[in-house]
Amino acid sequence: MKSDSIPASGRSKRFPWKLLVGIVIGGTAGFLYYYFIGCVSGSCPITSNPYGSILYGSLMGAMVARF
Repeated sequence: MKSDSIPASGRSKRFPWKLLVGIVIGGTAGFLYYYFIGCVSGSCPITSNPYGSILYGSLMGAMVARF
């Protein structure tokens, strides 16, 4: 019997909470940017609709939280 083997039920599974929080905060910031500042004319590809703003904000939040 190996002393360094740990049963699967005893292992602590690490969930990337920091990354998840960064994605949520970034997505929220992206939506708020769209809502309060966004592009009315539709010529801005990211800020002209809420989906693009949320996606971009989420990606930026994930990148910031990762480092």
